[in-house]
Amino acid sequence: PPAASAGSMFTVRCTLGSAAWRHRIRLMSTAAAHPVAAVCQATATPDKEANFSACKRLVEEAKGRGASMVFLPEGFDYIGSSREETLALSESLAGDTISRYTQLARKLEVWLSLGGVSRTRTRMGDGQTDLQQKSHLFDVELPEKGVSLKESAFTIPGPALVSPVQTPIGKVGLGICYDLRFPELSLALRHHGAEILTYPSAFTVATGAAHWEVLLRARAIETQCFVLAAAQVGRHHEKRSSHGHALAVDPWGEVLGDCGGESPGLALVEINLDRVGSTRRNMPVERHRRDTGFYRSLNKV
Repeated sequence: PPAASAGSMFTVRCTLGSAAWRHRIRLMSTAAAHPVAAVCQATATPDKEANFSACKRLVEEAKGRGASMVFLPEGFDYIGSSREETLALSESLAGDTISRYTQLARKLEVWLSLGGVSRTRTRMGDGQTDLQQKSHLFDVELPEKGVSLKESAFTIPGPALVSPVQTPIGKVGLGICYDLRFPELSLALRHHGAEILTYPSAFTVATGAAHWEVLLRARAIETQCFVLAAAQVGRHHEKRSSHGHALAVDPWGEVLGDCGGESPGLALVEINLDRVGSTRRNMPVERHRRDTGFYRSLNKV
């Protein structure tokens, strides 16, 4: 196996038609006035076949309920129980996993955001995906919280950001999990036209309970974007569990959908880009932002 796999996020395009809780999920009618996104929550294990079957059911349900784009979490393909297993299960982009999801997107005529696939270091070849590698790696020891994870042991960080991707629901800026803690990334994506930010994740139970929702709402508020964050939930194997609470947040910071912390599922949300425009007009934060030299002026004191 390779020395490390690259944790990557894909936006898989349908090439046939459309081209690429707080316990109060808002129900979408079959005749929604605006495009509908589905934010999914899953419990991945080292069993890749079982994981695909579970995610396929979520995608099919989302499509049946009117979604034009479906967001899956980090580790949707699998979550290994060790570095060795993680590397052994990784595939190239031309492998079976991505091929099956591409076929699924084409069959259902839906866009998929595949939020963090473990892959070997190979080149993209089919032109069907927009690829963002994880920018920041979770190398964290929190002994008092029971958290110990070193992503750099099996993941290579991406060399650069990818421009926001034009999709049927709007321009989507791509981040992955720990990237959520770095506002510089979200502001860069906003500056390059993002209307929606996505952070597919597998937050630990401890860090999720403390920080997950507040960070997602902060990224939405400061960028005035929708934020869609698919999530892993529950026990993956004897060594790891995830917080859950896949979330959809509007540009004002209001939570529109929360999948809870217990089990897989999905939340549907209408993406009304007029809300992005009106929020930015009424509070023109981007126009009020000073040039980068101003914020660095403290270095000269």
